[in-house]
Amino acid sequence: MIHGSAEEFRLCVKDLLDAPCVQSMQRFTQHGDVSTLEHCLFVAFFSYLICHKFRWDFRAAARGGLLHDLFLYDWHTPHCCEGLHGFTHPRTALKNAQKYFVLTRQEENIILSHMWPLTLRALPRHRESIVVCCADKVCALLETFGYVRRLRRRESLRWILLLCRMAESQAGLSRAA
Repeated sequence: MIHGSAEEFRLCVKDLLDAPCVQSMQRFTQHGDVSTLEHCLFVAFFSYLICHKFRWDFRAAARGGLLHDLFLYDWHTPHCCEGLHGFTHPRTALKNAQKYFVLTRQEENIILSHMWPLTLRALPRHRESIVVCCADKVCALLETFGYVRRLRRRESLRWILLLCRMAESQAGLSRAA
């Protein structure tokens, strides 16, 4: 039995998804042909399901998971950031998230520690941080090796893609205004 629901997940992250900064992640490619927004939604929902199953703080996992890569640049472009992207983007994502949203300490730790053990000093201090950290690695592998493309063809990810399209159209509307 699957614990949690897509609707409950959507309610956990709706205010974040409505924000133009989060919607703008649709413009950047993360892994393969997956946008940063799609990747963050996959990580957030996977983390939400695991934490919901264990009766942990699924809301913090969903919200931290959605914001964990809010770095807002194309990391495939040379000289896109100061330092190596893998080491520096968690702090950039945290700064951006703090600029646009009020975060709990748990959400801050989820964002900052999601690249552990690569970022040795940013330790996951909550079980939800560990879940998001692991979910990020699993989702990145699935995206890199084309598994997400196969799921798209089967429409298994229909609702996540629908959220991305909604965010994309919202971003288009706000740019036109």
